[in-house]
Amino acid sequence: MARSGVNKPLVGWLFILPALAHLVIFALYPIAVAFFISLFRWQMYKPDQQFVGFGNYASALTEESFRRALWNTLRYAVISVPLGIAVALGVALLVAPQVRAMAIFRTIFYIPAVASGVAVAMLWIYVYLPETGMINASLLALFGENGLLRSLVAQPYKSIDFLNRSEWAMWAVAFMSVWTGLGPRMIIYLAGLLGIPASLYEAAELDGAGPNARFWRITLPMLAPTTFFILVTSTIGAMQVFTPIYMMTRGGPEGSTDVIGYHIYTEAWVTFNTGLASAKSFVLLIILAGISWFQFGLMRRQLQDFSNV
Repeated sequence: MARSGVNKPLVGWLFILPALAHLVIFALYPIAVAFFISLFRWQMYKPDQQFVGFGNYASALTEESFRRALWNTLRYAVISVPLGIAVALGVALLVAPQVRAMAIFRTIFYIPAVASGVAVAMLWIYVYLPETGMINASLLALFGENGLLRSLVAQPYKSIDFLNRSEWAMWAVAFMSVWTGLGPRMIIYLAGLLGIPASLYEAAELDGAGPNARFWRITLPMLAPTTFFILVTSTIGAMQVFTPIYMMTRGGPEGSTDVIGYHIYTEAWVTFNTGLASAKSFVLLIILAGISWFQFGLMRRQLQDFSNV
């Protein structure tokens, strides 16, 4: 057979060239520039920039407000990620059956994922309003001074300003993230559930395993790779949260929701300390890499233990 004369490696490079150019121009180059800026005492409104090496990194790690932002971010991730995974798995189990009209319910649960983050945050501001917000109004109607179920509680319920109370603000934002992140997590879990062979459930049922046993012995172990993927992506997303904080709390009250994403934003675009903000961004990158590495190692051990069973 005659050779076509087509340079296959060249054709392959031509196919990936647009994606490669996008990666270099819009990802790798900005990262390199940000690292370069992080080595300088760089302020936007000053023409001369002073080289400080890794001085910005040292300043960031010793800065009390930055450490508090890291702690708040970890709190947010610890609250929102496990709760979001559990709720998404529960909803996926509910909508997994292949019955008529189930696609409608899957679509309804996915709607928050395609809505504007700013619009969703504004919606939840109204949900959390004291007295007139949906949550407070419902609780007042049930457990307030004249509530329908007032007799079930020792003290009548009093309105709570969730977003302006330091003990409630982080929980309020994290609870909202469970709702907004439900759709993508549910779809991924749904794909994992539909990929589990039905023969495993049939064999377990013949052996007398009940629904609980089938869930713990088949469903959860078979969903381990799916859970790991959701865990990693959700953790990265939680560590980078910005829009809800910016729209709902602006880091308050009393700095209780000043997460690292919002902290870096204020450093760069409020105080204009661009060099220090870039250094803090790379500190966040290192932390995310460390968390992901730990999660990969933990998951690898779990999969090895599962394969040896």
